[in-house]
Amino acid sequence: MNSVAISGSLRENVGKRDAKELRYQGLVPAVLYGGATQTHFAVSIADIKPVIFTPEVNFIDLTVGGVTTSAIIKDMQFHPLTEQLLHVDFLQLDEAKPVTIEIPIRLTGTSPGVKMGGKLVQKLRKLRVKALPKDHINNIDVSIEGLEVGKSVRVADISVANLTITNAIEDTVVSVTTSRALRQAEQEAGKK
Repeated sequence: MNSVAISGSLRENVGKRDAKELRYQGLVPAVLYGGATQTHFAVSIADIKPVIFTPEVNFIDLTVGGVTTSAIIKDMQFHPLTEQLLHVDFLQLDEAKPVTIEIPIRLTGTSPGVKMGGKLVQKLRKLRVKALPKDHINNIDVSIEGLEVGKSVRVADISVANLTITNAIEDTVVSVTTSRALRQAEQEAGKK
């Protein structure tokens, strides 16, 4: 699992005016949950952007007030119009407690159904996974090697050691459907 180091500064005041002033300075108000107490701090938008705008999952080595904690981003709030990052919630990781995060799906192999003219449709890009922090992985590989036209891979078909997938087991991850061109070719072949 990737790990990124971010440092923040403790907040003196916790309020709307203080938060607005922080944002004006290029900082984002943040809170660290999951420990004995909540820690209110501010983090530079430049430091946090690479962690937020990536498809990968990152554990964060968060240093606030001289104390380094392993954490993940649990929630973010954006302005509805400007899409400016307004607030970040971090969750402190405990090596003995399982944590649920979304892990990206990576398709592997070549589908024979696609080679025949079928259309590959990926319904899920990430899976919700529960595991101890040490067992989390960067992505889940899903093979499309045997995927014919009309066939699909469901959540129930996927298993990864030490991880519990919490999505509904009947959810489709990826399927190969009949493309318009293939349907037309089949209809024309049927007319002959």
